[in-house]
Amino acid sequence: MFGCPFTLNELLFCFITVNAWMMRGLSATDSFNIETTTPRPRKACNESRLQWEVEVCGEDFKRDMGHIEPQYWCNLTHFISEYHLFTLCTETKSHMVHCYWPNPLVESYIIRIHKHFFSNCTMEQVVWVDPPDDTLTILILIPVFLTLAMIALVVWCSKRSDILA
Repeated sequence: MFGCPFTLNELLFCFITVNAWMMRGLSATDSFNIETTTPRPRKACNESRLQWEVEVCGEDFKRDMGHIEPQYWCNLTHFISEYHLFTLCTETKSHMVHCYWPNPLVESYIIRIHKHFFSNCTMEQVVWVDPPDDTLTILILIPVFLTLAMIALVVWCSKRSDILA
């Protein structure tokens, strides 16, 4: 007819073969192992060793904080690197003894460190007061009016679309 070298049957066979070949390559089950694997046995957390290791981290932190004047202990910019090293140390030591981090033992030690170094850093309690009545009225009325305006706009647009349709 148009000088086509393939017959309809050959084209259909070629199409089915290429389609099956492409679908096989896109199959997720071909590229992933879907067999269930047993989890690796996890070693038990050695809490007594963790306690000792965390104490070592704490002693290093205490030594580093000794180089900082106590008047600057409440200013994070003066000891942020030391505190970062302390938390990194506790995290590393926890993983080293096969414990997750943070855990109650590490948290209680960090709280003890905070009580020792930062107990005097609390600010005066902030007393919350209501804004003036004019400001409060405006803050309440703006969302109410915006809601009413949106409702009116939706109703107006829905009536308008009925007229145009």
